[in-house]
Amino acid sequence: MKKKIRHRGRLSQTIIYLGKLFRMFLFQNDWKVLPMSAIIAGLVCFAVGSNLYKTMEGTLTGAFALACVCVWNGFFNSIQSICRERAIVKREHRAGLHISSYVLAHMIYQAVLCFLQAIIIIVVCTGMRIQLPTASLVTPFPLVDFGLTLFFITYSADLLALLVSSIAKTTTTAMTIMPFLLIVQLLFSGGFFDLPQQAMPLTNLTVTKWGLTALCAQGDYNSLPMVSLWNNAVKMKNVEVDGEKPLLEALVYIEENDMRDELLLQSAQQNQNPNYAFDIEVINRCWSWLIIWGAVYAIITILLLEKIDKDKR
Repeated sequence: MKKKIRHRGRLSQTIIYLGKLFRMFLFQNDWKVLPMSAIIAGLVCFAVGSNLYKTMEGTLTGAFALACVCVWNGFFNSIQSICRERAIVKREHRAGLHISSYVLAHMIYQAVLCFLQAIIIIVVCTGMRIQLPTASLVTPFPLVDFGLTLFFITYSADLLALLVSSIAKTTTTAMTIMPFLLIVQLLFSGGFFDLPQQAMPLTNLTVTKWGLTALCAQGDYNSLPMVSLWNNAVKMKNVEVDGEKPLLEALVYIEENDMRDELLLQSAQQNQNPNYAFDIEVINRCWSWLIIWGAVYAIITILLLEKIDKDKR
């Protein structure tokens, strides 16, 4: 009589693979993603952090840069995770591996990495004295709200890269696809680049759109001054018209009468964006979409790997 082989349950398999992933983190240099996150965050803070959450323009640029850092971190975390061990997964699936357990282990492990990377970004920003949100909408603590947004952006991007890793034939292919995905995320962020109107619906499919929106809303974008008009006027203050310098005279008059701040706020009021309103509904919508897209990526990853036995690669 043929003896029936008993396989471990899903929970047990998840724990086993989770342990394997953390051992790889310690002994196969997967920990390097953490110092890399700190370096990238530091470079971004140095380049565009000075006006973050101080002016409209600085907030939009800085929030876009932070969203890109999170997306990059997420992509780099998992883009090779599955494809580098595809043959092992295929063999173990035939021996009784539950794909859902395998993917869940990756999701838990990647969640820990993304959480640590969000903390690292906050620590770097704080250490470099970058202005961060001072008011909260969801939790009692502004930094917690801010950190959750960073985590959701990173984790959603991470799960997208995990999906790509489940499709790619080799690690080389996966790394070739990653820059293309990053470019798509940058171009279709929905707020930083002026896109044709017919392309705007595509922005809803990207992680950066919802991340950028949440980061701007958390910094109360619409209440910040807009300095572009003033800065351009200062650059042109010595332009002469009929032998006179009208801009210089106007700027001097504004400065002498302490009207500069009021002018900046008036300029900002003409350029407010309702999508970036300091409103809990905006944050909830952004977080919900980031969570939804992450869940969709994870489900598709499981469905694709369930067919790995048919893979002829």
